Amino acid sequence: MAGHSKWANIKHRKGAQDAKRGKIFAKLIKEITVAVKTGGGGDIDFNPRLRTAVQNARGQNMPKDTIERAIKKAAGGEGGDFLEPTFEGYGPDGVAIFVETATDNNTRTVGNVRSYFNKYNGSLGKDGCLEFIFERKGVFLLSSEGLDEDEFTMEMIDGGAEDVEFEDELVTVTTAMEDFGNLSKKLEEIKIEPKESGLERIPTTMKEINESNFSTFMKLIDALEDDDDVQKVYHNVEFDESFMG
Repeated sequence: MAGHSKWANIKHRKGAQDAKRGKIFAKLIKEITVAVKTGGGGDIDFNPRLRTAVQNARGQNMPKDTIERAIKKAAGGEGGDFLEPTFEGYGPDGVAIFVETATDNNTRTVGNVRSYFNKYNGSLGKDGCLEFIFERKGVFLLSSEGLDEDEFTMEMIDGGAEDVEFEDELVTVTTAMEDFGNLSKKLEEIKIEPKESGLERIPTTMKEINESNFSTFMKLIDALEDDDDVQKVYHNVEFDESFMG
């Protein structure tokens, strides 16, 4: 279905992130902490953001006791208070890069993010400079095991999905931001738990990058994703598989 080219770069980054299990767990625990502190406490039945964070942690095979310990600590006031600043900028060849963070030290985070852009031929822009390049969508990543493609697609569309894409062993379901909660409830009703879900920033236009700049671009993305304060990184590069070696 429509949307395949939009997902090429996102799925590539997911694959790279899977190799960094420890980093992923740390970021998931931070998201659980922020969700408890900002979303209404430690009860997933009354805190939609926490419910999503817990689902994502389960999808990454985080142990149940680790999840419960993170919720308990946050609900008890541990873990500090976090700000969630975002950064918008441009990488090599003018590619758009949007960075979401969660930090207990904004000065440190601003300095680090700026240094990565400067080091790898990029530059930070003003807030809102990428407003028309990314749009927020609800995204669910599911296992395709046991699903009938036609039947499931129709069920998702009835539940508010804009796009359903089967590829290999995964299904990507996309919905408008305002329909994220409704589709999440629909999946609960049919007893399907996503491997990953959340509000994502989807590029509306893709950007080609010169092969000579590709390595520098990847170093910038890796530097951002390796930072403990960075939760998610989005970009609008259309990957050319030949660049990957």
